[in-house]
Amino acid sequence: MTIPAPETKIVDSWRVACDGGEGALGHPRVWLSIPPAQGWVECPYCDCRYVHGEQAATQD
Repeated sequence: MTIPAPETKIVDSWRVACDGGEGALGHPRVWLSIPPAQGWVECPYCDCRYVHGEQAATQD
């Protein structure tokens, strides 16, 4: 059974920063690299999924 990511963001960059987005209630900022072969990456802290725009276009 796969549990869906809490939030999915479509991005234009292959490298993104995630800080939880809740100010002081978030988490330390981490930089994540999206593998081109996979097209997405999940934050290890908040499980937010970042999908590169090129990959999102092929999923429709």
